[in-house]
Amino acid sequence: MTKPVNTRELIVAMLTDIVEEGQYCHIVLRDVLSKYQYLEKRDRAFISRVVEGTVENMIQIDYIIEQFSTVRVEDMKPFIRNLLRMSVYQIKTMDMPYAICNEAVKLAQRKGFYALKGFVNGVLRAIARGLDSVVYPDAAKTPRRYLSVRYSMPDWILQKWLALYDFPVVERICRGLGQESRTFIRCNLSRASKETVMEKLREQGISVKAVPYLDYALEISGYNYLQAVNAFKEGLFQVQDVSSMLAVEAADPKWGDYCIDVCAAPGGKSLHLSDKLNGSGYVEARDLTDYKVSLMQENLERTKRINMAAVRKDATVFDPKSVGKADILLADLPCSGLGVIGRKPDIKYKMTEEKQRELIALQRKILDTVWSYVKVGGTLIYSTCTIGAEENQYNVKWLLDHYPFRLETIDPYLCEELHSRTTKAGYLQLLPGVHESDGFFFARFKRIG
Repeated sequence: MTKPVNTRELIVAMLTDIVEEGQYCHIVLRDVLSKYQYLEKRDRAFISRVVEGTVENMIQIDYIIEQFSTVRVEDMKPFIRNLLRMSVYQIKTMDMPYAICNEAVKLAQRKGFYALKGFVNGVLRAIARGLDSVVYPDAAKTPRRYLSVRYSMPDWILQKWLALYDFPVVERICRGLGQESRTFIRCNLSRASKETVMEKLREQGISVKAVPYLDYALEISGYNYLQAVNAFKEGLFQVQDVSSMLAVEAADPKWGDYCIDVCAAPGGKSLHLSDKLNGSGYVEARDLTDYKVSLMQENLERTKRINMAAVRKDATVFDPKSVGKADILLADLPCSGLGVIGRKPDIKYKMTEEKQRELIALQRKILDTVWSYVKVGGTLIYSTCTIGAEENQYNVKWLLDHYPFRLETIDPYLCEELHSRTTKAGYLQLLPGVHESDGFFFARFKRIG
């Protein structure tokens, strides 16, 4: 007989792993849901929602707790602070607040915190009664503090964004990052038409919607897990954000092109290039570890690509055999990931200014290593999944200052809705909440000699 699982106890343990031990939210969730796959679908959904919601809203939750607690959150015992955080998230978003308080007190007692069960009960019941009366920072008087608490965004990130964009745009970015994640797919047009993919998806009761910017992209919802979707198993589509698809559009592969993707895993852009080449040319998808290569190999085999290979190569190590070989080089480089906070909410807490500086140094080391792989007249696409000038526009300028490239307009490869002063110049910063995509940057360079 399977031992019953206390889902709330499991959630606190997961939050401790994520917040206190620095483990990645999506990995902790994946591992726990795999271990307890026998749980009811409702229980699994509850675990996912509370863990992700608590992490995503942690700054606001801590602000609320400290309005009603005599003890600062950072001074609490790890189990107690994560128990309170989990419970406050539930009080904010779910019914029966006093039942949630009772469950938290029981759990505190169950874990041996008898002396603190009164504290837990008092704080949570006060929050349940007074949640609607919490006074938040004033947007007019302290705009950065308001954004930080309202959207649980670290102050240093907001400081950088507000230096680039005005307050309404930054608030739209924060709001966009807080929206529920959506699943976008790219139809593999060399395997099946968009209409065929849509028909197969709907046969399984999956909802399908068109998306802006690209006619072969779709948004899907109402599925349980991808491996059970027939069209996915048959390799008729690839999960890929719209922003990533737009970067490949900007690459504009031609029949027979030789393409190198230097940091390719999980391989969405490489597969897209391969699909657009329609069986011609060659795509070499490179990444650092055997694990990442195996992920790409799985996708490669599932989609039955014949003009692509997944190989293990370190992008920081010079490969003399690649010099002057690539018609197209994709450099989607390791970055701070601030554009995909909506999908990985713990990124915003793990990233720091010091780590960002280290990433910028790595980005430039990789560009310094791989630029010569582009043949004269060939194309280099530089991209990141982040927001901010340091990793994007500043790196564009640095590359132009040091190597024989020029920017090329990307307007011919984008729908008119996305045309702007920067796309005419050769680059685009996509912003969640402003555009229908993740936060993403890409630029198109032509090698000139």
